[in-house]
Amino acid sequence: MTGGFEGPGAMPSTATTATTLLTTLVARVAALADRLGVAHTEVFDVGRLSAASGVPEPVVGALLGGRPAGEPDVQTRFVQRLDLLRRTRLKPNGRKYTQQEIADGAGMSRQQAGALINGDRRPTMEHCDAIQRFFRVHAGFLTAEDPEALSGVLQHTEQELLQQLADREREAAAAADDPLEQLLQDHGVRGIAWRAAQLPTDQHRDKVAEWLDMLLENVRPTDS
Repeated sequence: MTGGFEGPGAMPSTATTATTLLTTLVARVAALADRLGVAHTEVFDVGRLSAASGVPEPVVGALLGGRPAGEPDVQTRFVQRLDLLRRTRLKPNGRKYTQQEIADGAGMSRQQAGALINGDRRPTMEHCDAIQRFFRVHAGFLTAEDPEALSGVLQHTEQELLQQLADREREAAAAADDPLEQLLQDHGVRGIAWRAAQLPTDQHRDKVAEWLDMLLENVRPTDS
């Protein structure tokens, strides 16, 4: 195995660039959420973003607000992220994976796993790759700087919102071409049913049914 993955020749931090990109991404996600009527508390849920990215919740909150949060060294970051994995990626019985189970799954000794978990040993890229595969998280989960890690999760959120927007626009286009669909979009089946249920007698409700039947006959496409 190689030594620790930082050294005298390590590349300088890209945190500044990543933070700028994150700020832009947050603005795009917020704008999409507004268009879709999705609450910001949902798309920017700090607990969810922390669990998905590995970034501590206070740091997630600071980065979302555009505030500097500092950046831990590689070993501290590794220990933080590994601790989060052990707390959030549990066994089917709801218990944490033991050091021995992590060691066996990652192909290392229990002593190595324990030293890494406790921060007594500097992780190598091989250690990180093996543990990421064991916990089934993406490459870089244990090593990406905080702004980069958070951006990765928000990019997935952005894609989901874009898909929702595309689906909504497709449904709206279909409704514009279908009078019956437009009726249902404008008034809503549930709304019609709820209003009918408020009528005092079956005779009144029958009148509503007759009206709907007549309306459906008028808007139903004719066979060519």
